[in-house]
Amino acid sequence: MAHAPFTGLWCHADFLKLWTGQTISVFGSLVGRFAVSLTAILVLGASAFEMSLVRAADLVPAILFGLVAGVWVDRLRRRPIMIVADIGRAVALGWIPLAAWLGILRIEHLYVVMVVVSVLTLMFDVAYRSYLPALIRRDQLLEGNSKLQATNSVAEVTGFSLAGLFVQVLSAPMTILLDAISFVISAASLALIRRAEPPPSPPAERQGAWREIRAGLRLVGRDPVLRALAGLETTRSLFGSGIVGTLVVLFLVDELGLDPLTMGVLFSLGGISALGGAVIAERATRRWGVGPALLWGYVLFAISVLLIPLAGGPYPLILALLAMQQLLGDGAYMVMEISQTSLIQSSTPDRLLGRVNASL
Repeated sequence: MAHAPFTGLWCHADFLKLWTGQTISVFGSLVGRFAVSLTAILVLGASAFEMSLVRAADLVPAILFGLVAGVWVDRLRRRPIMIVADIGRAVALGWIPLAAWLGILRIEHLYVVMVVVSVLTLMFDVAYRSYLPALIRRDQLLEGNSKLQATNSVAEVTGFSLAGLFVQVLSAPMTILLDAISFVISAASLALIRRAEPPPSPPAERQGAWREIRAGLRLVGRDPVLRALAGLETTRSLFGSGIVGTLVVLFLVDELGLDPLTMGVLFSLGGISALGGAVIAERATRRWGVGPALLWGYVLFAISVLLIPLAGGPYPLILALLAMQQLLGDGAYMVMEISQTSLIQSSTPDRLLGRVNASL
């Protein structure tokens, strides 16, 4: 019996290069993010206030420079931006294990590194989301985003559990070196892509930066779908990534007494759920539409977050509640992310994609 040939994006060589590089990079980033938090807590003895500063260093640059980054991305070719951002992040993160090895690592170093990495990640993410529609056809965006997010989920399944193991074997600062290496691999995979990228708008057609920012904001404000997404994303970023993301590792270590390996296993459960969400997202969106899939993703994700502060009592109950949170929340988040990203990419003109992605 003949095997069915590969179809769709499985036959797209340049997409496969992007896919491979991003899978490795996401694996490294999951390991690195976990290791940075544990470096602050276990190695440098960071307080809740210092952890909030580390988190602020990671989040604030995106708020301050997001719209400007969108203008730059729309003015330049996107793939070179992504390559430079990957190399810059590798260099910045490489300082942490080097400083730890030299015995000079301080919490202030984490602040500076996280600011640099945050700015470069902002540039990469805006360019990345704006680049995909230039690499594949718009009718392939849902498939492409689903494949990218599915392998991201696989990376999460193994990444967090291995991160806990690496931290215990190598130490938290030295584990961050793996993240730096993953960015080098990502940059190499992007450099191997052969498909020519459409040129950006010529300088004669460009307006001042603030006028271009206003053009992007005007589109978001006038389009009811983009306007609703902006409100949802702002709320999620403030309360989810901001407040909860800042304190969750500190809560698990200081309040619940979890060790790195246990936390890694719990977070890996979220990766399994996210993989299921990535598989379901494309089918659910095609069957019920983007709106319902997006709505239920947000609702279930919000419910899952409530399980974190409820984790208390006997140790088995704590683990059960945290496992439920990961299984529910990460799957819901993946459905939400794939639906939202595909909707933005398919409904936004290419010349404004950078600014719209930056504002959302």
